[in-house]
Amino acid sequence: MTRDRFISEVRACQGQLRRFLASLCGDAALADDIAQEALTRAYVTSGRFIGNFKAWLFRIAYNCFIDHLRRSPGPSVDLDSREAMRLTGGATSDASFEHEELQRALALIPEKERTAIVLFYFEDLPIKEIATIMGTPAGTVKYYLSVGRNHLKEHIRQ
Repeated sequence: MTRDRFISEVRACQGQLRRFLASLCGDAALADDIAQEALTRAYVTSGRFIGNFKAWLFRIAYNCFIDHLRRSPGPSVDLDSREAMRLTGGATSDASFEHEELQRALALIPEKERTAIVLFYFEDLPIKEIATIMGTPAGTVKYYLSVGRNHLKEHIRQ
């Protein structure tokens, strides 16, 4: 893959990649860091790339996210902490509260279920592509979606 083609492919899906990682992490700055690491890894190995670029890049980003979880176990953001309650935002930040309950519930479900839900519902990816990204069979992705929806319902009802 040429450098120009790599840049073109990245530009086409970088917004989705960042949104995907931000949904997994719950932290835009951390999502940007993980995206940068994923893009670096992808560029270094782009000479061996064959197939669906977006699925390949998302798989690398997902692996970078998993690596981050392994390096620093536990939640990185406590949404109920006193420090978080004191944070203020601008006028545009009010719109972010629209989906706060869903974001909190997503943060509480297991990582694999959260990943499947984010890719399926937020990124509109087909199950086959999600299976490629997650490195699991399509049936397992369907299971994660089903169980994840149930877990979300439980957390939202509480």
